[in-house]
Amino acid sequence: MAEMTAQPLIRRLCVIGVGLIGGSLARALREKGEVAEVVGCGRNQDNLRAAVELGVVDRYDTDPARAVADADMVVVAVPLGAIEPVVRAIVSHLAAEAVITDVGSAKGSVVADIERIYGRIPANFVPGHPIAGTEKSGVEASFATLFQKRRVILTPLAETAASAHQRVKRMWELTGAEVIDMGVRHHDAVLAATSHLPHMLAYTLVDTLARLDDRAEIFRYAAGGFRDFSRIASSDPKMWHDICVANREQLLEMIALFGADLERLAAAIRNDDRAAILNTFERAKRARDNLYLD
Repeated sequence: MAEMTAQPLIRRLCVIGVGLIGGSLARALREKGEVAEVVGCGRNQDNLRAAVELGVVDRYDTDPARAVADADMVVVAVPLGAIEPVVRAIVSHLAAEAVITDVGSAKGSVVADIERIYGRIPANFVPGHPIAGTEKSGVEASFATLFQKRRVILTPLAETAASAHQRVKRMWELTGAEVIDMGVRHHDAVLAATSHLPHMLAYTLVDTLARLDDRAEIFRYAAGGFRDFSRIASSDPKMWHDICVANREQLLEMIALFGADLERLAAAIRNDDRAAILNTFERAKRARDNLYLD
Protein backbone atom coordinates (compact mmCIF):
# COMPACT_ATOMS: atom_id res chain seq x y z
CA MET A 1 0.00 0.00 0.00
CA ALA A 2 1.43 3.39 -1.04
CA GLU A 3 2.46 5.67 1.80
CA MET A 4 0.31 8.78 2.19
CA THR A 5 2.11 12.12 1.70
CA ALA A 6 1.04 14.90 4.04
CA GLN A 7 -0.29 17.96 2.30
CA PRO A 8 1.46 21.26 3.07
CA LEU A 9 -0.46 23.87 5.01
CA ILE A 10 -0.40 26.24 2.03
CA ARG A 11 -0.79 25.12 -1.54
CA ARG A 12 0.01 28.48 -3.15
CA LEU A 13 1.32 31.40 -1.13
CA CYS A 14 1.27 34.85 -2.69
CA VAL A 15 3.58 37.36 -0.98
CA ILE A 16 2.94 40.93 -2.05
CA GLY A 17 6.05 42.81 -0.99
CA VAL A 18 8.97 40.37 -1.04
CA GLY A 19 11.25 42.15 1.41
CA LEU A 20 12.69 41.33 4.81
CA ILE A 21 9.40 40.19 6.36
CA GLY A 22 7.68 38.65 3.34
CA GLY A 23 10.87 36.99 2.16
CA SER A 24 11.71 35.60 5.60
CA LEU A 25 8.20 34.16 5.94
CA ALA A 26 8.49 32.42 2.58
CA ARG A 27 11.93 31.05 3.47
CA ALA A 28 10.72 29.70 6.82
CA LEU A 29 7.68 27.97 5.32
CA ARG A 30 9.82 26.47 2.57
CA GLU A 31 12.28 25.05 5.12
CA LYS A 32 9.35 23.43 6.94
CA GLY A 33 7.97 22.02 3.69
CA GLU A 34 4.64 23.70 4.41
CA VAL A 35 4.17 25.57 1.12
CA ALA A 36 3.96 23.99 -2.33
CA GLU A 37 4.44 27.16 -4.37
CA VAL A 38 5.38 30.76 -3.61
CA VAL A 39 4.42 33.61 -5.93
CA GLY A 40 6.06 36.98 -5.33
CA CYS A 41 4.65 40.35 -6.27
CA GLY A 42 6.04 43.87 -6.16
CA ARG A 43 7.09 46.84 -8.24
CA ASN A 44 10.86 46.35 -8.14
CA GLN A 45 11.68 43.71 -10.74
CA ASP A 46 15.35 43.56 -9.72
CA ASN A 47 14.26 42.61 -6.20
CA LEU A 48 11.79 40.04 -7.56
CA ARG A 49 14.39 38.51 -9.86
CA ALA A 50 16.73 38.25 -6.89
CA ALA A 51 13.93 36.50 -4.95
CA VAL A 52 13.70 33.85 -7.67
CA GLU A 53 17.49 33.44 -7.84
CA LEU A 54 17.68 33.06 -4.06
CA GLY A 55 14.90 30.46 -4.08
CA VAL A 56 12.60 32.61 -1.96
CA VAL A 57 9.81 32.55 -4.57
CA ASP A 58 9.12 30.20 -7.47
CA ARG A 59 7.91 32.94 -9.80
CA TYR A 60 6.72 36.52 -9.69
CA ASP A 61 4.31 38.96 -11.27
CA THR A 62 4.28 42.75 -10.99
CA ASP A 63 0.48 42.79 -11.34
CA PRO A 64 -1.15 42.00 -7.96
CA ALA A 65 -4.38 40.83 -9.63
CA ARG A 66 -2.50 38.18 -11.60
CA ALA A 67 -0.18 37.30 -8.73
CA VAL A 68 -3.01 36.25 -6.38
CA ALA A 69 -4.72 33.98 -8.92
CA ASP A 70 -5.60 30.65 -7.29
CA ALA A 71 -3.59 31.44 -4.13
CA ASP A 72 -5.03 29.99 -0.91
CA MET A 73 -2.92 32.32 1.30
CA VAL A 74 -2.15 35.96 0.47
CA VAL A 75 0.25 37.93 2.65
CA VAL A 76 0.30 41.69 2.09
CA ALA A 77 3.74 42.83 3.23
CA VAL A 78 3.89 46.33 1.77
CA PRO A 79 4.21 49.65 3.64
CA LEU A 80 1.03 50.76 5.39
CA GLY A 81 0.37 53.53 2.87
CA ALA A 82 0.30 50.98 0.02
CA ILE A 83 -2.09 48.47 1.61
CA GLU A 84 -5.34 50.05 0.42
CA PRO A 85 -4.41 50.27 -3.29
CA VAL A 86 -2.97 46.76 -3.22
CA VAL A 87 -6.08 45.24 -1.65
CA ARG A 88 -8.32 47.17 -4.06
CA ALA A 89 -6.36 45.67 -6.92
CA ILE A 90 -6.74 42.06 -5.73
CA VAL A 91 -10.16 41.95 -4.08
CA SER A 92 -12.08 40.76 -7.14
CA HIS A 93 -9.37 38.29 -8.14
CA LEU A 94 -9.03 36.28 -4.93
CA ALA A 95 -9.93 32.60 -4.95
CA ALA A 96 -13.02 31.69 -2.96
CA GLU A 97 -10.98 29.83 -0.32
CA ALA A 98 -8.19 32.42 -0.08
CA VAL A 99 -7.20 33.79 3.30
CA ILE A 100 -5.69 37.27 3.34
CA THR A 101 -3.47 38.68 6.06
CA ASP A 102 -1.01 41.53 6.45
CA VAL A 103 2.10 42.40 8.47
CA GLY A 104 1.43 46.09 9.13
CA SER A 105 2.72 47.70 12.33
CA ALA A 106 -0.48 49.70 12.92
CA LYS A 107 -3.70 47.70 12.80
CA GLY A 108 -6.34 50.44 13.11
CA SER A 109 -5.42 51.96 9.76
CA VAL A 110 -5.37 48.55 8.05
CA VAL A 111 -8.82 47.64 9.37
CA ALA A 112 -10.13 51.04 8.21
CA ASP A 113 -8.64 50.42 4.74
CA ILE A 114 -10.33 47.02 4.50
CA GLU A 115 -13.69 48.43 5.60
CA ARG A 116 -13.50 51.16 2.96
CA ILE A 117 -12.81 48.59 0.25
CA TYR A 118 -15.33 45.93 1.23
CA GLY A 119 -17.88 48.03 3.08
CA ARG A 120 -17.43 45.49 5.88
CA ILE A 121 -14.83 43.19 7.39
CA PRO A 122 -14.61 40.03 5.27
CA ALA A 123 -14.50 36.70 7.08
CA ASN A 124 -11.28 35.66 5.30
CA PHE A 125 -9.24 38.66 6.53
CA VAL A 126 -6.91 38.22 9.53
CA PRO A 127 -4.90 41.31 10.54
CA GLY A 128 -1.43 40.43 11.76
CA HIS A 129 1.89 41.91 12.84
CA PRO A 130 5.16 40.00 13.39
CA ILE A 131 7.24 41.68 16.08
CA ALA A 132 10.52 40.97 14.35
CA GLY A 133 12.85 42.68 11.95
CA THR A 134 16.18 44.35 11.42
CA GLU A 135 17.23 47.72 10.06
CA LYS A 136 17.89 46.02 6.69
CA SER A 137 15.37 45.79 3.86
CA GLY A 138 14.91 43.90 0.60
CA VAL A 139 14.72 40.20 -0.14
CA GLU A 140 18.49 39.77 0.22
CA ALA A 141 18.15 40.75 3.89
CA SER A 142 15.59 37.99 4.53
CA PHE A 143 16.41 34.80 6.44
CA ALA A 144 14.40 31.78 7.54
CA THR A 145 15.00 32.13 11.29
CA LEU A 146 13.88 35.76 11.62
CA PHE A 147 10.71 34.86 13.53
CA GLN A 148 12.06 32.13 15.78
CA LYS A 149 11.29 32.89 19.44
CA ARG A 150 9.67 36.17 18.38
CA ARG A 151 6.06 37.18 18.85
CA VAL A 152 3.44 37.59 16.16
CA ILE A 153 0.31 39.51 17.14
CA LEU A 154 -2.97 38.73 15.40
CA THR A 155 -5.92 41.08 15.83
CA PRO A 156 -8.90 39.05 14.59
CA LEU A 157 -12.22 40.85 14.55
CA ALA A 158 -15.73 39.64 15.39
CA GLU A 159 -16.32 39.00 11.69
CA THR A 160 -13.13 36.96 11.21
CA ALA A 161 -13.79 33.29 10.45
CA ALA A 162 -12.30 30.90 13.01
CA SER A 163 -10.89 28.74 10.21
CA ALA A 164 -9.06 31.71 8.64
CA HIS A 165 -7.74 32.78 12.05
CA GLN A 166 -6.42 29.29 12.77
CA ARG A 167 -4.70 28.97 9.37
CA VAL A 168 -2.84 32.25 9.81
CA LYS A 169 -1.96 31.34 13.39
CA ARG A 170 -0.60 27.97 12.29
CA MET A 171 1.37 29.58 9.46
CA TRP A 172 3.22 31.83 11.88
CA GLU A 173 3.71 29.06 14.44
CA LEU A 174 5.53 27.07 11.78
CA THR A 175 8.14 29.84 11.57
CA GLY A 176 8.98 29.33 15.25
CA ALA A 177 7.04 32.36 16.46
CA GLU A 178 4.82 32.69 19.52
CA VAL A 179 1.41 33.82 18.28
CA ILE A 180 -0.88 35.87 20.50
CA ASP A 181 -4.22 37.59 19.93
CA MET A 182 -4.86 41.19 20.84
CA GLY A 183 -7.46 43.89 20.24
CA VAL A 184 -6.74 46.37 17.45
CA ARG A 185 -6.63 49.49 19.62
CA HIS A 186 -4.61 47.80 22.36
CA HIS A 187 -2.10 46.60 19.77
CA ASP A 188 -1.63 50.12 18.41
CA ALA A 189 -1.17 51.58 21.89
CA VAL A 190 1.41 48.94 22.86
CA LEU A 191 3.37 49.31 19.63
CA ALA A 192 3.30 53.10 19.81
CA ALA A 193 5.09 52.83 23.16
CA THR A 194 7.52 49.98 22.49
CA SER A 195 8.36 50.34 18.80
CA HIS A 196 7.06 53.47 17.14
CA LEU A 197 8.27 55.96 19.77
CA PRO A 198 11.81 54.47 19.94
CA HIS A 199 12.11 54.77 16.16
CA MET A 200 10.97 58.40 16.27
CA LEU A 201 13.56 59.11 18.99
CA ALA A 202 16.37 57.43 17.05
CA TYR A 203 15.56 59.24 13.81
CA THR A 204 15.29 62.59 15.58
CA LEU A 205 18.50 62.18 17.58
CA VAL A 206 20.55 61.25 14.51
CA ASP A 207 18.99 64.08 12.51
CA THR A 208 19.74 66.57 15.31
CA LEU A 209 23.38 65.52 15.61
CA ALA A 210 23.84 65.39 11.84
CA ARG A 211 22.88 69.06 11.59
CA LEU A 212 25.43 70.25 14.13
CA ASP A 213 28.42 72.18 12.77
CA ASP A 214 30.91 69.69 14.22
CA ARG A 215 28.89 66.61 13.29
CA ALA A 216 31.87 64.83 11.70
CA GLU A 217 33.78 64.90 14.97
CA ILE A 218 30.70 63.90 16.98
CA PHE A 219 30.08 60.77 14.91
CA ARG A 220 33.80 59.92 14.84
CA TYR A 221 33.81 59.58 18.61
CA ALA A 222 30.42 57.90 18.95
CA ALA A 223 30.64 54.93 21.31
CA GLY A 224 28.78 51.64 21.40
CA GLY A 225 25.79 53.09 23.19
CA PHE A 226 25.14 55.54 20.38
CA ARG A 227 25.58 52.84 17.74
CA ASP A 228 23.15 50.53 19.53
CA PHE A 229 20.52 53.22 20.09
CA SER A 230 20.80 54.78 16.64
CA ARG A 231 20.84 51.50 14.68
CA ILE A 232 17.10 51.63 14.03
CA ALA A 233 17.49 55.03 12.37
CA SER A 234 18.87 53.02 9.44
CA SER A 235 15.44 51.44 8.93
CA ASP A 236 13.37 52.09 5.79
CA PRO A 237 12.25 55.77 6.00
CA LYS A 238 9.17 55.25 3.81
CA MET A 239 7.94 52.37 5.94
CA TRP A 240 8.37 54.35 9.15
CA HIS A 241 6.80 57.46 7.62
CA ASP A 242 3.71 55.37 6.91
CA ILE A 243 3.67 53.93 10.44
CA CYS A 244 4.02 57.41 11.95
CA VAL A 245 1.06 58.70 9.91
CA ALA A 246 -1.08 55.59 10.39
CA ASN A 247 -0.72 55.47 14.18
CA ARG A 248 -0.56 59.22 14.76
CA GLU A 249 -3.02 59.43 17.67
CA GLN A 250 -1.39 56.75 19.79
CA LEU A 251 2.09 57.94 18.85
CA LEU A 252 1.34 61.56 19.73
CA GLU A 253 0.14 60.46 23.17
CA MET A 254 3.43 58.67 23.78
CA ILE A 255 5.51 61.59 22.45
CA ALA A 256 3.66 63.94 24.82
CA LEU A 257 4.22 61.59 27.76
CA PHE A 258 7.90 61.14 26.97
CA GLY A 259 8.30 64.87 26.34
CA ALA A 260 6.90 65.67 29.78
CA ASP A 261 9.26 63.18 31.43
CA LEU A 262 12.23 64.51 29.47
CA GLU A 263 11.37 68.04 30.55
CA ARG A 264 11.24 66.87 34.18
CA LEU A 265 14.71 65.40 33.80
CA ALA A 266 15.93 68.62 32.18
CA ALA A 267 14.50 70.60 35.10
CA ALA A 268 16.27 68.31 37.58
CA ILE A 269 19.58 68.82 35.77
CA ARG A 270 18.97 72.58 35.55
CA ASN A 271 18.15 72.80 39.27
CA ASP A 272 20.99 70.47 40.33
CA ASP A 273 18.37 68.10 41.80
CA ARG A 274 20.72 65.16 42.08
CA ALA A 275 18.25 62.97 43.97
CA ALA A 276 15.67 63.31 41.17
CA ILE A 277 18.24 62.49 38.52
CA LEU A 278 19.48 59.43 40.40
CA ASN A 279 15.93 58.23 41.14
CA THR A 280 15.04 58.43 37.45
CA PHE A 281 18.08 56.43 36.44
CA GLU A 282 17.60 53.84 39.21
CA ARG A 283 13.92 53.32 38.34
CA ALA A 284 14.86 52.89 34.68
CA LYS A 285 17.63 50.41 35.49
CA ARG A 286 15.34 48.30 37.69
CA ALA A 287 12.66 48.28 35.02
CA ARG A 288 15.11 47.40 32.25
CA ASP A 289 16.83 44.68 34.30
CA ASN A 290 13.46 43.02 34.91
CA LEU A 291 12.43 42.98 31.26
CA TYR A 292 12.62 39.86 29.12
CA LEU A 293 13.77 41.16 25.74
CA ASP A 294 15.91 38.32 24.38
